[in-house]
Amino acid sequence: MVSDRAPVELQALTGLESNLLAHHLDTLEQAGLIVRSQSSGDGRRRYVRLIPGPLRSLYPVTKLAPTDVLFVCSMNSARSQLAAALWRECAGSPAQSAGTHPAQRVHPGAIAAAERAGLHLHATTPRSLDDVVVLPPLVITVCDQAHEELGSERMWSHWSVPDPVARGTEGAFDATVVELRERIEAFVGTTAAQQGEQ
Repeated sequence: MVSDRAPVELQALTGLESNLLAHHLDTLEQAGLIVRSQSSGDGRRRYVRLIPGPLRSLYPVTKLAPTDVLFVCSMNSARSQLAAALWRECAGSPAQSAGTHPAQRVHPGAIAAAERAGLHLHATTPRSLDDVVVLPPLVITVCDQAHEELGSERMWSHWSVPDPVARGTEGAFDATVVELRERIEAFVGTTAAQQGEQ
């Protein structure tokens, strides 16, 4: 529910043989409960994501409590910056971001998309994951390349979010904001909590 996983990671978590896992994943995909996407890092790898809509009634109204979080991507110039800003807005708790190979600056497309979404990235600068002295309770990679480089054995949460910088369009950056907002709201239960109060 909170992390995309490669089949090899699911196999390690469940202990299922690869052919049995493949059968179950095929069944879940046919039922419209999961979606599989190709890694933007290692093209031979795929990630499995649970589609929350069909299972919404099974979710608890109160999900994981908002906590401090670190979002990681390779360049820390778009996805992780946007995710941290959205987390602060949606969860109301501290969020930071870092990169495995940080860029010189936050991408202008990310800054513009943030402004359109009512967020501000002007004062932020990319930084290295190596500069994070103390990791917060929750770390989420939002980049396949960073997730694969850091090693899945860490078992941090991972969101396989397409890189808007690679596409470079306004629509790509806006789609990234929408996807990250949906994932964050599903993760912390913002939407469910608000509906429960009405």
